Amino acid sequence: MAHDLRVEGTSSEPPLWTRDFRLFFAARTTSLLGDAMLPVAITAAVLRAGHGASGVGYALAALVAPFAALIIFGGVLSDRFGARRLMIVSDAARLCSQGALALQFLLGTPRLWQILTLLALIGAGSAIFQPGVASITPLTARDVQKANATLRISESVTVVIGPSLAGLLLAVASPAAVVALDALTYAVSGVCLLLLRAVPMGPGARDGVSTFRADLVEGWREFSARTWLWSVIVVFMLWQLAGSGPTMTLGNSALVTDHGASVFGLVMSSLGAGSVLGGIIAMRLRPRHPLRAGALSMVLWTFMPLGVALGLSAPLVAVCYGVSGVGMAFWIVMFHTSVQTHVPQDVLGRVHAYDAAGSLVMKPVGQAVAGPLAAVVGSVPVLYVSASMALVACALLLAIPAVRGLERVERRPSAPPPAG
Repeated sequence: MAHDLRVEGTSSEPPLWTRDFRLFFAARTTSLLGDAMLPVAITAAVLRAGHGASGVGYALAALVAPFAALIIFGGVLSDRFGARRLMIVSDAARLCSQGALALQFLLGTPRLWQILTLLALIGAGSAIFQPGVASITPLTARDVQKANATLRISESVTVVIGPSLAGLLLAVASPAAVVALDALTYAVSGVCLLLLRAVPMGPGARDGVSTFRADLVEGWREFSARTWLWSVIVVFMLWQLAGSGPTMTLGNSALVTDHGASVFGLVMSSLGAGSVLGGIIAMRLRPRHPLRAGALSMVLWTFMPLGVALGLSAPLVAVCYGVSGVGMAFWIVMFHTSVQTHVPQDVLGRVHAYDAAGSLVMKPVGQAVAGPLAAVVGSVPVLYVSASMALVACALLLAIPAVRGLERVERRPSAPPPAG
């Protein structure tokens, strides 16, 4: 394994913080911060409007469901009309939708269907925005892996800070004001994207005129032609179903029940801190076979459900969550970098949309079945199975030659995309 990993030196590193990457980083971080604040602000606003806990559930589902349903179409639109243009349109649309929602809360008590409609529009806007992240990253960064690691660190920090910031703002302002303030993050993101220079506003060169359906089919063909890519997604569908999904439902519920909400918040902060550390490690380590190294790092995720299942003390559970965060962050950077450096730029948005949809589709199923299953066999056995799934996923990934053998490549923004 010694030849498979190397630590990046400092003498020949291309600078990461170019003007365009700084702008893209600001856009992405601001958008992520808004995404992290929104569920807290919406929960408070819906409860104040008198729609109860069921209304909160409907509201959060209305925010997520359109994203999962439309992200593949967002990938087609991103490649067809240009990732940067679609992301700016998405930011503008979400600014208007969330601004209208804040105004509804400010002027009175909106009906639940009005809230759900506006939240669904925000979720649809996110589905248009997300595929562009994968497309723009390799165009703004000279070091794609380091850029992905930096963005992963940013995401981890916003996941921890966002809900806390929303909570602090709710202590001094109304939910409507917090929703309105959160809407401004889309304006900041859109302005930063508008100022980019290295990324064209429209799509790249295309051969002939294609239809929407043809673009959709081409994206699937590019996705399914790469054995290493669809194999990873199939394995992750299994892991989300039996590993991550049940752990989020049962593990988080057990932490709140056994230790209280404050301890749960600290444990989640530890998870975020571990993710930051994993991103920093991913900045430095340059494995020759990134998916092989990433698969091995997934073993660390077993500590998350295992710590809860064993009934460890709160500090030890926090350590387990932190260790798991390190492993998952490292895997995510290795995988995203592999996609962005092996897939041609003109289909990257569609391919990313397919992999994102496939990665997420089984997670809500795992979350939904965890409760009824735990009622029959108990939470602890289910958590043990979830912990073992990380080992199973690692073994499956390493057993696939296309996955373990995929080699690291470099791609600069000015270079033509590889053919396969």
